[in-house]
Amino acid sequence: MPGYGILGSWCLSVSSWLSGASSRDCPPISRTTDISALPPATLRLSLDSHALASNWRALDALSGRAAAGAAVKADAYGLGAGRVVPVLANAGCRDFFVAHWSEVPDLLPLVPAEQIAVLHGPVNRDEAEFARSTGVRPVLNSLHQIRLWTESGGGACHLMVDTGMNRLGLEMAQLNEAVLAALDIDICLSHLASADEDCAQNVNQLRHFETVRHTVAARRYSLANSAGIALGDAYHADLTRPGIALYGGIARPELGDVIRQVARPEAMIMQVRNLDAGAKVGYNALFCADKPMRVGVLSVGYADGYLRCWTGQGHFLWHGQRTPVLGRVSMDLTIVDLTALRDCGEGDWLAADYDLRAASAASGLSQYELLTLMGRRFSRQTGC
Repeated sequence: MPGYGILGSWCLSVSSWLSGASSRDCPPISRTTDISALPPATLRLSLDSHALASNWRALDALSGRAAAGAAVKADAYGLGAGRVVPVLANAGCRDFFVAHWSEVPDLLPLVPAEQIAVLHGPVNRDEAEFARSTGVRPVLNSLHQIRLWTESGGGACHLMVDTGMNRLGLEMAQLNEAVLAALDIDICLSHLASADEDCAQNVNQLRHFETVRHTVAARRYSLANSAGIALGDAYHADLTRPGIALYGGIARPELGDVIRQVARPEAMIMQVRNLDAGAKVGYNALFCADKPMRVGVLSVGYADGYLRCWTGQGHFLWHGQRTPVLGRVSMDLTIVDLTALRDCGEGDWLAADYDLRAASAASGLSQYELLTLMGRRFSRQTGC
């Protein structure tokens, strides 16, 4: 294609494709493909709904006179908001927190709109109008957001105040601003920065929050996250907002005896191989068999959130029997030792050993990352 160069040739090719032209190199895409026949995934992220409901009830009870809500942002910490929210609502939860406006549509068919709070608040008029038209509650974080909300029509809202984390939230010095008087505040909330530690910052934030409660008029007040619940009654206010503990994470040692594991990543064995002594396994031959071995290749890798940090560290479970990861975790595949699992073969499912507290200690990942990194290739299963 003289005179056009590489970019020009590419543009013309795209133009031809968009106009419906076909060529030997770029055949037209079929619009009649039946994707209902798509085979089941070879990865699944099982969710124990009974454990999830039990965790919420335990955290609600530990919240004393306060009610427990639920942080369901990031697709319910990766477990799927569409299946998590109904379980929590049936257990008695009435307040649900997401971060982005894009997370709202998944929740609207599941719970009343006024029970949904968007933590990032409205940054422009379109977002304010969306909140008002759907009935979800924006969390206002700054004077700009407060003015935007009131000038666009106002309505019931929540207010975030920063008590020492220096993240989102109105500054303490701004609590007497006149614009606050026009707000119809349901929940006035703040967020603990170091509740998983015993430190002076917790006490300082609690002291600031008491000032907030005496300064800002609201129907309810909320400070404690999962770890904050374990700090005691002084931190509970009217509403607690557990997140990681709902999904099996142990935010503080005090919760260790009451929180149950909720999520279990599982992968299918794609192939079984018999190795001779001296055979090398995976990228860079990090593992070398010192005896004849039987190994399985699992359909999971770092593209799915099972990261390379599990190389030489991870284990999988089959009917209660534990087997180690061999060699380097790759993008789509992980190899495990099946030598002792004689009845385990191709097509069988192995579960990652994924108790969040133990897995965090072994991998160096936070309990939050262990859940939210689980990728889209997992089918989300609900079980008991």
